[in-house]
Amino acid sequence: MRHNKKFNHLGRTNTHRKAMLSNMACSLIKHKRIFTTTAKARELRKYIEPLITRSKEDTTHSRRVVFSYLQDKYAVTELFKEISQKIGDRPGGYTRIIKTGNRLGDNAAMCFIELVDYNENMLKASAAKKPSKTRRSRKKSSAAAEAPVAEAPATEAPETATEEKAAE
Repeated sequence: MRHNKKFNHLGRTNTHRKAMLSNMACSLIKHKRIFTTTAKARELRKYIEPLITRSKEDTTHSRRVVFSYLQDKYAVTELFKEISQKIGDRPGGYTRIIKTGNRLGDNAAMCFIELVDYNENMLKASAAKKPSKTRRSRKKSSAAAEAPVAEAPATEAPETATEEKAAE
């Protein structure tokens, strides 16, 4: 019986699945973004996020634990030196999955999986979009907002800069 065995086997044996996730994690660390199926991306997220959390603490033990999962010393070095510095204050959610549609050959759902702090386009959009006020406040009624506009004097504005100086 398979009670409470809920993770996706991805149609592979245990050793093949571990090797595939290890290779995908190394590729994600090196390239910061990879293109894969949605099912593999979800499993990769579960696989790599604990490793990124582990990399925040740069000790020999944590390096050895991460190396036992990745089996690539260049990926481990990149993870501990560059990536852990960039995500040091983030409490979790280090990856983002962006769905791109279905593959032509077999109609499999495809997506990008990327490290959150390395997508410059999303970072620019979130910085520009950030609201200045986070607290909720009562909205002013529309009549009160339009009242000062109606009370403005009906003087004609000067048309050019020289007329503006002359009016002063």
